[in-house]
Amino acid sequence: MKIIIAGAGEVGSHLAKMLSNEDQDIVLIDSDQERLDVIDSNYNLMTWNGSTSSFASMRDVGVANADLYIAVTPYETKNITSCAIAKKLGAKKTVARIDNSEFLIRENGAILKALGVDFLIYPENLAAEEISVSLQHNWARYWGELHNGRLLLIGVKLHGDSPLINCKLKDLPVQHHDFHVAAIKRHNETIIPHGNDEILHDDIVYFITTPPYIQMVREMCGKKKRIVKKALIMGGTPIARRFATLYHDQYHIKIIDDDRDNCERMATRLPECEIVFGDCRDIEVLRENNIYQYDAFLALTDSSETNILTCLSAKEFGVPKTIADVENLQFLSQAENLNIGRTINKKLLASSHIFKILLDADESNSKFLALADAEVAEIYVKYNAKITKAPVKNLKLPHGMTLAALIRNDEIKLISGDTQIFEGDYVVVFCLSGSIQKIEKWFN
Repeated sequence: MKIIIAGAGEVGSHLAKMLSNEDQDIVLIDSDQERLDVIDSNYNLMTWNGSTSSFASMRDVGVANADLYIAVTPYETKNITSCAIAKKLGAKKTVARIDNSEFLIRENGAILKALGVDFLIYPENLAAEEISVSLQHNWARYWGELHNGRLLLIGVKLHGDSPLINCKLKDLPVQHHDFHVAAIKRHNETIIPHGNDEILHDDIVYFITTPPYIQMVREMCGKKKRIVKKALIMGGTPIARRFATLYHDQYHIKIIDDDRDNCERMATRLPECEIVFGDCRDIEVLRENNIYQYDAFLALTDSSETNILTCLSAKEFGVPKTIADVENLQFLSQAENLNIGRTINKKLLASSHIFKILLDADESNSKFLALADAEVAEIYVKYNAKITKAPVKNLKLPHGMTLAALIRNDEIKLISGDTQIFEGDYVVVFCLSGSIQKIEKWFN
Protein backbone atom coordinates (compact mmCIF):
# COMPACT_ATOMS: atom_id res chain seq x y z
CA MET A 1 0.00 0.00 0.00
CA LYS A 2 1.06 3.57 -0.65
CA ILE A 3 0.29 5.74 2.38
CA ILE A 4 0.86 9.50 2.45
CA ILE A 5 0.91 11.23 5.85
CA ALA A 6 0.45 15.01 5.81
CA GLY A 7 1.90 16.64 8.91
CA ALA A 8 5.06 15.70 10.81
CA GLY A 9 3.74 16.77 14.21
CA GLU A 10 3.39 14.40 17.16
CA VAL A 11 0.61 12.22 15.72
CA GLY A 12 1.96 12.18 12.16
CA SER A 13 5.55 11.45 13.20
CA HIS A 14 4.53 8.67 15.57
CA LEU A 15 2.27 7.09 12.95
CA ALA A 16 5.00 7.32 10.30
CA LYS A 17 7.53 5.63 12.60
CA MET A 18 5.17 2.76 13.35
CA LEU A 19 4.12 2.19 9.75
CA SER A 20 7.75 2.35 8.57
CA ASN A 21 8.35 -0.99 10.31
CA GLU A 22 6.07 -2.66 7.81
CA ASP A 23 6.30 -3.41 4.14
CA GLN A 24 4.42 -0.26 3.12
CA ASP A 25 5.31 2.66 0.84
CA ILE A 26 5.23 5.59 3.29
CA VAL A 27 5.60 9.28 2.38
CA LEU A 28 5.63 11.96 5.12
CA ILE A 29 5.03 15.53 3.90
CA ASP A 30 5.51 18.72 5.94
CA SER A 31 6.69 22.28 5.35
CA ASP A 32 9.13 22.13 8.33
CA GLN A 33 12.37 20.57 7.09
CA GLU A 34 13.83 20.26 10.59
CA ARG A 35 11.00 17.96 11.66
CA LEU A 36 11.49 15.84 8.56
CA ASP A 37 15.27 15.59 9.08
CA VAL A 38 14.76 14.00 12.51
CA ILE A 39 12.69 11.19 10.99
CA ASP A 40 14.34 10.83 7.57
CA SER A 41 17.65 9.46 8.83
CA ASN A 42 16.21 6.85 11.21
CA TYR A 43 13.20 5.26 9.52
CA ASN A 44 12.29 3.41 6.35
CA LEU A 45 10.17 6.05 4.63
CA MET A 46 10.37 9.00 2.26
CA THR A 47 9.98 12.59 3.46
CA TRP A 48 8.91 15.54 1.34
CA ASN A 49 9.21 19.23 2.15
CA GLY A 50 6.07 20.92 0.87
CA SER A 51 2.67 22.35 1.69
CA THR A 52 -0.09 19.90 2.54
CA SER A 53 -2.59 22.15 0.73
CA SER A 54 -0.51 22.68 -2.43
CA PHE A 55 -1.65 21.01 -5.65
CA ALA A 56 1.95 20.96 -6.87
CA SER A 57 3.26 19.23 -3.73
CA MET A 58 0.41 16.72 -3.87
CA ARG A 59 1.22 15.81 -7.42
CA ASP A 60 4.96 15.62 -6.64
CA VAL A 61 4.46 13.00 -3.91
CA GLY A 62 2.21 10.92 -6.17
CA VAL A 63 -1.09 11.35 -4.36
CA ALA A 64 -2.91 10.01 -7.42
CA ASN A 65 -1.52 6.56 -6.58
CA ALA A 66 -2.14 6.75 -2.82
CA ASP A 67 -4.22 4.01 -1.23
CA LEU A 68 -4.58 6.07 1.95
CA TYR A 69 -4.01 9.78 2.56
CA ILE A 70 -3.83 10.84 6.23
CA ALA A 71 -3.91 14.55 7.14
CA VAL A 72 -2.90 15.01 10.78
CA THR A 73 -1.55 18.57 11.03
CA PRO A 74 -2.69 20.55 14.12
CA TYR A 75 -5.10 22.57 11.94
CA GLU A 76 -8.38 20.90 11.08
CA THR A 77 -9.26 23.33 8.27
CA LYS A 78 -5.96 22.58 6.56
CA ASN A 79 -6.53 18.84 7.05
CA ILE A 80 -10.00 18.96 5.48
CA THR A 81 -8.75 21.06 2.56
CA SER A 82 -5.80 18.71 2.10
CA CYS A 83 -8.04 15.63 2.03
CA ALA A 84 -10.38 17.29 -0.46
CA ILE A 85 -7.46 18.00 -2.80
CA ALA A 86 -6.02 14.50 -2.35
CA LYS A 87 -9.36 12.87 -3.13
CA LYS A 88 -9.88 14.93 -6.28
CA LEU A 89 -6.36 14.06 -7.45
CA GLY A 90 -7.00 10.34 -7.09
CA ALA A 91 -6.34 9.16 -3.49
CA LYS A 92 -8.52 6.13 -2.75
CA LYS A 93 -9.22 6.84 0.95
CA THR A 94 -8.63 9.96 3.04
CA VAL A 95 -8.43 10.57 6.81
CA ALA A 96 -8.54 14.01 8.48
CA ARG A 97 -7.67 14.92 12.04
CA ILE A 98 -10.20 17.32 13.56
CA ASP A 99 -10.65 19.12 16.88
CA ASN A 100 -14.29 20.15 16.56
CA SER A 101 -17.04 17.80 17.75
CA GLU A 102 -19.51 19.49 15.39
CA PHE A 103 -17.96 17.54 12.52
CA LEU A 104 -18.96 14.26 14.20
CA ILE A 105 -22.69 14.99 13.74
CA ARG A 106 -24.00 12.63 11.07
CA GLU A 107 -25.40 15.23 8.65
CA ASN A 108 -22.21 17.30 8.91
CA GLY A 109 -20.13 14.21 8.31
CA ALA A 110 -22.08 13.59 5.12
CA ILE A 111 -21.07 17.05 3.88
CA LEU A 112 -17.40 16.31 4.63
CA LYS A 113 -17.74 12.99 2.81
CA ALA A 114 -19.00 14.84 -0.25
CA LEU A 115 -15.96 17.11 -0.02
CA GLY A 116 -13.62 14.11 -0.06
CA VAL A 117 -13.03 13.24 3.61
CA ASP A 118 -13.73 9.54 4.19
CA PHE A 119 -12.75 9.20 7.86
CA LEU A 120 -12.35 11.59 10.80
CA ILE A 121 -9.83 11.33 13.64
CA TYR A 122 -10.66 13.35 16.75
CA PRO A 123 -7.93 12.41 19.30
CA GLU A 124 -9.59 14.19 22.22
CA ASN A 125 -12.82 12.29 21.57
CA LEU A 126 -10.92 9.00 21.42
CA ALA A 127 -9.23 9.86 24.73
CA ALA A 128 -12.57 10.71 26.37
CA GLU A 129 -14.07 7.42 25.21
CA GLU A 130 -11.00 5.55 26.46
CA ILE A 131 -11.36 7.16 29.88
CA SER A 132 -15.00 6.09 30.03
CA VAL A 133 -14.08 2.49 29.18
CA SER A 134 -11.36 2.56 31.84
CA LEU A 135 -13.82 3.79 34.49
CA GLN A 136 -16.32 1.06 33.56
CA HIS A 137 -13.63 -1.65 33.81
CA ASN A 138 -11.74 0.03 36.62
CA TRP A 139 -10.00 -3.12 37.88
CA ALA A 140 -7.93 -3.30 34.67
CA ARG A 141 -4.96 -1.19 33.59
CA TYR A 142 -5.80 -1.69 29.89
CA TRP A 143 -8.99 -2.72 28.10
CA GLY A 144 -9.06 -3.27 24.35
CA GLU A 145 -11.99 -4.69 22.41
CA LEU A 146 -11.51 -6.52 19.12
CA HIS A 147 -14.12 -7.76 16.67
CA ASN A 148 -16.94 -5.68 18.16
CA GLY A 149 -16.11 -6.80 21.69
CA ARG A 150 -16.08 -10.53 20.95
CA LEU A 151 -12.37 -10.73 21.76
CA LEU A 152 -10.79 -8.77 24.62
CA LEU A 153 -7.25 -7.68 25.45
CA ILE A 154 -7.05 -6.93 29.18
CA GLY A 155 -3.97 -5.65 30.99
CA VAL A 156 -3.90 -6.08 34.79
CA LYS A 157 -1.25 -5.16 37.36
CA LEU A 158 -0.91 -8.09 39.75
CA HIS A 159 -0.36 -7.71 43.46
CA GLY A 160 -2.08 -8.75 46.66
CA ASP A 161 -3.63 -12.21 46.78
CA SER A 162 -3.65 -13.18 43.11
CA PRO A 163 -3.00 -16.95 42.77
CA LEU A 164 -1.15 -16.22 39.51
CA ILE A 165 1.81 -14.59 41.30
CA ASN A 166 4.96 -16.76 41.35
CA CYS A 167 3.36 -19.25 38.95
CA LYS A 168 4.92 -20.42 35.70
CA LEU A 169 2.55 -20.22 32.76
CA LYS A 170 2.61 -23.98 32.29
CA ASP A 171 1.55 -24.41 35.94
CA LEU A 172 -1.30 -21.91 36.11
CA PRO A 173 -3.97 -23.04 38.63
CA VAL A 174 -6.77 -23.48 36.08
CA GLN A 175 -8.49 -26.55 34.65
CA HIS A 176 -9.42 -24.94 31.33
CA HIS A 177 -7.44 -22.24 29.60
CA ASP A 178 -10.21 -19.80 28.82
CA PHE A 179 -7.67 -17.01 28.52
CA HIS A 180 -4.27 -16.59 26.92
CA VAL A 181 -1.38 -14.70 28.56
CA ALA A 182 -0.18 -12.65 25.59
CA ALA A 183 2.49 -10.52 27.26
CA ILE A 184 4.02 -9.52 30.57
CA LYS A 185 5.18 -5.97 31.28
CA ARG A 186 7.94 -6.01 33.94
CA HIS A 187 9.66 -2.76 34.87
CA ASN A 188 10.57 -1.22 31.49
CA GLU A 189 10.55 -4.51 29.55
CA THR A 190 7.74 -6.19 27.64
CA ILE A 191 8.09 -10.00 27.67
CA ILE A 192 6.39 -12.29 25.18
CA PRO A 193 6.12 -15.28 27.52
CA HIS A 194 6.52 -19.04 27.12
CA GLY A 195 5.57 -21.93 29.39
CA ASN A 196 8.56 -21.58 31.72
CA ASP A 197 8.12 -17.84 32.25
CA GLU A 198 6.94 -16.88 35.74
CA ILE A 199 4.46 -14.17 36.73
CA LEU A 200 5.85 -11.95 39.47
CA HIS A 201 4.44 -9.40 41.92
CA ASP A 202 3.75 -6.01 40.27
CA ASP A 203 3.85 -7.45 36.72
CA ILE A 204 1.32 -6.02 34.26
CA VAL A 205 -0.11 -9.11 32.57
CA TYR A 206 -1.97 -8.86 29.25
CA PHE A 207 -4.71 -11.46 28.78
CA ILE A 208 -6.58 -12.36 25.60
CA THR A 209 -10.02 -13.73 26.44
CA THR A 210 -13.70 -13.63 25.50
CA PRO A 211 -16.62 -11.93 27.31
CA PRO A 212 -17.95 -15.03 29.16
CA TYR A 213 -14.67 -15.32 31.07
CA ILE A 214 -14.16 -11.70 32.18
CA GLN A 215 -15.20 -12.46 35.76
CA MET A 216 -12.89 -15.49 35.92
CA VAL A 217 -9.91 -13.39 34.78
CA ARG A 218 -10.77 -10.67 37.30
CA GLU A 219 -10.97 -13.15 40.16
CA MET A 220 -7.72 -14.86 39.10
CA CYS A 221 -6.04 -11.46 39.29
CA GLY A 222 -7.40 -10.84 42.78
CA LYS A 223 -9.36 -7.78 41.67
CA LYS A 224 -12.73 -6.41 42.71
CA LYS A 225 -15.15 -4.48 40.53
CA ARG A 226 -16.01 -1.01 41.82
CA ILE A 227 -18.74 1.35 40.68
CA VAL A 228 -17.48 4.83 39.81
CA LYS A 229 -19.97 7.63 40.48
CA LYS A 230 -17.80 10.69 41.22
CA ALA A 231 -14.81 11.88 39.17
CA LEU A 232 -12.45 14.73 40.04
CA ILE A 233 -10.57 16.13 37.02
CA MET A 234 -7.39 18.19 37.15
CA GLY A 235 -7.03 20.46 34.12
CA GLY A 236 -9.70 22.02 31.92
CA THR A 237 -8.04 20.75 28.72
CA PRO A 238 -9.85 19.69 25.52
CA ILE A 239 -9.84 16.05 26.72
CA ALA A 240 -11.41 17.04 30.05
CA ARG A 241 -14.04 19.19 28.36
CA ARG A 242 -14.90 16.47 25.86
CA PHE A 243 -15.20 13.83 28.60
CA ALA A 244 -17.44 16.12 30.65
CA THR A 245 -19.61 16.88 27.61
CA LEU A 246 -20.10 13.20 26.77
CA TYR A 247 -20.43 11.68 30.24
CA HIS A 248 -21.75 14.34 32.64
CA ASP A 249 -24.99 12.35 32.93
CA GLN A 250 -23.10 9.20 34.04
CA TYR A 251 -20.77 10.71 36.63
CA HIS A 252 -20.74 13.61 39.08
CA ILE A 253 -17.84 15.61 37.60
CA LYS A 254 -15.76 18.34 39.19
CA ILE A 255 -13.04 20.07 37.12
CA ILE A 256 -10.27 22.06 38.81
CA ASP A 257 -8.22 24.40 36.60
CA ASP A 258 -5.66 27.13 37.36
CA ASP A 259 -6.81 29.43 34.51
CA ARG A 260 -9.64 31.68 35.71
CA ASP A 261 -10.80 32.62 32.20
CA ASN A 262 -10.96 28.96 31.21
CA CYS A 263 -12.97 28.20 34.34
CA GLU A 264 -15.50 30.90 33.43
CA ARG A 265 -15.86 29.49 29.90
CA MET A 266 -16.33 25.94 31.23
CA ALA A 267 -18.91 27.10 33.77
CA THR A 268 -20.98 28.43 30.86
CA ARG A 269 -20.50 25.44 28.55
CA LEU A 270 -20.72 22.70 31.20
CA PRO A 271 -23.50 23.80 33.59
CA GLU A 272 -23.99 20.21 34.81
CA CYS A 273 -20.42 20.03 36.17
CA GLU A 274 -18.72 21.69 39.13
CA ILE A 275 -15.95 24.06 38.00
CA VAL A 276 -13.34 25.20 40.53
CA PHE A 277 -10.50 27.69 40.12
CA GLY A 278 -7.38 26.26 41.77
CA ASP A 279 -4.08 24.42 41.36
CA CYS A 280 -4.22 20.67 42.02
CA ARG A 281 -0.46 20.57 42.47
CA ASP A 282 -1.19 22.11 45.87
CA ILE A 283 -2.12 19.33 48.30
CA GLU A 284 -4.32 21.74 50.25
CA VAL A 285 -6.45 22.36 47.15
CA LEU A 286 -7.05 18.61 46.88
CA ARG A 287 -8.02 18.47 50.55
CA GLU A 288 -10.34 21.47 50.27
CA ASN A 289 -12.14 19.74 47.39
CA ASN A 290 -12.58 16.51 49.38
CA ILE A 291 -10.54 14.35 47.03
CA TYR A 292 -10.90 11.35 49.38
CA GLN A 293 -14.66 11.30 48.61
CA TYR A 294 -14.12 10.67 44.88
CA ASP A 295 -14.08 7.30 43.12
CA ALA A 296 -11.75 8.48 40.34
CA PHE A 297 -9.11 11.15 39.78
CA LEU A 298 -8.28 12.16 36.19
CA ALA A 299 -5.06 14.13 35.66
CA LEU A 300 -5.53 15.67 32.21
CA THR A 301 -3.28 18.75 32.11
CA ASP A 302 -0.85 19.39 29.25
CA SER A 303 2.09 18.34 31.47
CA SER A 304 2.83 14.60 31.65
CA GLU A 305 5.05 15.09 34.69
CA THR A 306 2.34 17.00 36.58
CA ASN A 307 -0.25 14.35 35.74
CA ILE A 308 1.96 11.52 36.99
CA LEU A 309 2.85 13.26 40.26
CA THR A 310 -0.71 14.32 41.10
CA CYS A 311 -2.00 10.79 40.47
CA LEU A 312 0.53 9.58 43.05
CA SER A 313 -0.87 12.17 45.47
CA ALA A 314 -4.44 11.05 44.71
CA LYS A 315 -3.47 7.44 45.47
CA GLU A 316 -2.10 8.56 48.84
CA PHE A 317 -5.50 10.10 49.57
CA GLY A 318 -7.07 6.71 48.86
CA VAL A 319 -8.71 7.39 45.49
CA PRO A 320 -9.41 3.90 44.03
CA LYS A 321 -9.01 4.77 40.31
CA THR A 322 -6.54 7.26 38.84
CA ILE A 323 -5.89 8.05 35.18
CA ALA A 324 -3.04 10.18 33.83
CA ASP A 325 -2.70 11.69 30.37
CA VAL A 326 0.95 10.95 29.49
CA GLU A 327 1.72 12.39 26.06
CA ASN A 328 5.51 11.95 26.33
CA LEU A 329 6.01 8.44 24.96
CA GLN A 330 9.36 8.13 26.73
CA PHE A 331 7.53 8.52 30.07
CA LEU A 332 4.93 5.82 29.42
CA SER A 333 6.95 2.81 30.57
CA GLN A 334 8.15 4.60 33.71
CA ALA A 335 4.61 5.76 34.46
CA GLU A 336 3.23 2.23 34.15
CA ASN A 337 5.72 1.05 36.77
CA LEU A 338 4.42 3.59 39.28
CA ASN A 339 1.27 3.21 41.31
CA ILE A 340 -0.70 5.73 39.25
CA GLY A 341 -3.30 3.48 37.66
CA ARG A 342 -4.14 3.89 33.97
CA THR A 343 -2.25 6.03 31.45
CA ILE A 344 -3.67 7.34 28.17
CA ASN A 345 -1.86 8.76 25.15
CA LYS A 346 -3.61 10.50 22.23
CA LYS A 347 -0.90 9.50 19.74
CA LEU A 348 -1.32 5.79 20.49
CA LEU A 349 -5.11 6.07 20.41
CA ALA A 350 -5.06 7.89 17.06
CA SER A 351 -2.60 5.33 15.65
CA SER A 352 -4.80 2.42 16.76
CA HIS A 353 -7.83 4.06 15.16
CA ILE A 354 -5.99 4.53 11.87
CA PHE A 355 -4.83 0.90 12.00
CA LYS A 356 -8.48 -0.10 12.12
CA ILE A 357 -8.98 1.87 8.92
CA LEU A 358 -5.99 0.05 7.43
CA LEU A 359 -7.63 -3.25 8.40
CA ASP A 360 -10.52 -2.47 6.06
CA ALA A 361 -8.16 -1.40 3.28
CA ASP A 362 -5.65 -4.27 3.53
CA GLU A 363 -7.08 -7.38 5.15
CA SER A 364 -3.94 -9.44 4.55
CA ASN A 365 -1.93 -7.68 7.28
CA SER A 366 -3.21 -4.96 9.55
CA LYS A 367 -2.61 -4.02 13.14
CA PHE A 368 -5.50 -2.70 15.12
CA LEU A 369 -4.12 -2.00 18.61
CA ALA A 370 -0.93 -0.15 19.44
CA LEU A 371 0.58 -0.14 22.93
CA ALA A 372 3.68 1.71 24.13
CA ASP A 373 6.17 -0.91 22.90
CA ALA A 374 4.00 -3.75 21.62
CA GLU A 375 1.39 -4.27 18.95
CA VAL A 376 -1.54 -6.55 18.24
CA ALA A 377 -1.82 -7.71 14.64
CA GLU A 378 -4.43 -9.70 12.78
CA ILE A 379 -2.78 -11.65 9.96
CA TYR A 380 -4.45 -13.66 7.20
CA VAL A 381 -3.03 -17.16 6.65
CA LYS A 382 -2.22 -17.74 2.98
CA TYR A 383 -1.97 -20.97 0.98
CA ASN A 384 0.86 -23.31 2.03
CA ALA A 385 2.01 -20.92 4.76
CA LYS A 386 4.71 -22.12 7.14
CA ILE A 387 2.41 -21.52 10.12
CA THR A 388 0.11 -24.35 8.89
CA LYS A 389 2.78 -27.08 8.84
CA ALA A 390 2.31 -28.34 12.41
CA PRO A 391 0.43 -27.74 15.67
CA VAL A 392 1.52 -24.53 17.38
CA LYS A 393 3.55 -26.35 20.06
CA ASN A 394 5.74 -27.94 17.35
CA LEU A 395 6.43 -24.68 15.50
CA LYS A 396 9.70 -22.98 16.34
CA LEU A 397 8.20 -19.51 16.37
CA PRO A 398 10.54 -16.50 16.41
CA HIS A 399 11.25 -14.64 19.62
CA GLY A 400 9.00 -11.68 20.31
CA MET A 401 5.64 -13.07 19.22
CA THR A 402 2.79 -15.14 20.59
CA LEU A 403 -0.30 -16.48 18.84
CA ALA A 404 -3.30 -15.51 20.96
CA ALA A 405 -6.48 -16.31 19.05
CA LEU A 406 -7.85 -17.10 15.60
CA ILE A 407 -10.99 -16.32 13.64
CA ARG A 408 -12.27 -19.18 11.50
CA ASN A 409 -15.63 -18.97 9.69
CA ASP A 410 -16.50 -16.00 11.93
CA GLU A 411 -15.93 -18.14 15.04
CA ILE A 412 -13.32 -16.97 17.58
CA LYS A 413 -11.05 -19.54 19.25
CA LEU A 414 -8.22 -19.07 21.73
CA ILE A 415 -4.99 -20.71 20.59
CA SER A 416 -3.28 -23.43 22.65
CA GLY A 417 -0.23 -25.58 21.94
CA ASP A 418 -2.40 -28.21 20.26
CA THR A 419 -4.10 -25.75 17.90
CA GLN A 420 -3.63 -26.41 14.18
CA ILE A 421 -3.81 -23.29 12.02
CA PHE A 422 -5.23 -23.56 8.48
CA GLU A 423 -5.23 -21.53 5.32
CA GLY A 424 -7.90 -18.83 5.44
CA ASP A 425 -7.70 -18.32 9.21
CA TYR A 426 -7.17 -14.86 10.65
CA VAL A 427 -4.67 -15.10 13.51
CA VAL A 428 -4.38 -12.55 16.31
CA VAL A 429 -0.69 -12.06 17.08
CA PHE A 430 0.81 -10.17 20.01
CA CYS A 431 4.30 -8.97 19.15
CA LEU A 432 7.01 -6.53 20.14
CA SER A 433 7.12 -3.28 18.20
CA GLY A 434 9.08 -3.54 14.96
CA SER A 435 8.98 -7.34 14.68
CA ILE A 436 5.99 -7.64 12.36
CA GLN A 437 8.11 -8.15 9.21
CA LYS A 438 9.78 -11.28 10.66
CA ILE A 439 6.40 -12.63 11.65
CA GLU A 440 4.78 -12.03 8.25
CA LYS A 441 7.01 -14.71 6.65
CA TRP A 442 5.23 -17.40 8.64
CA PHE A 443 1.86 -16.47 7.15
CA ASN A 444 2.76 -15.91 3.49
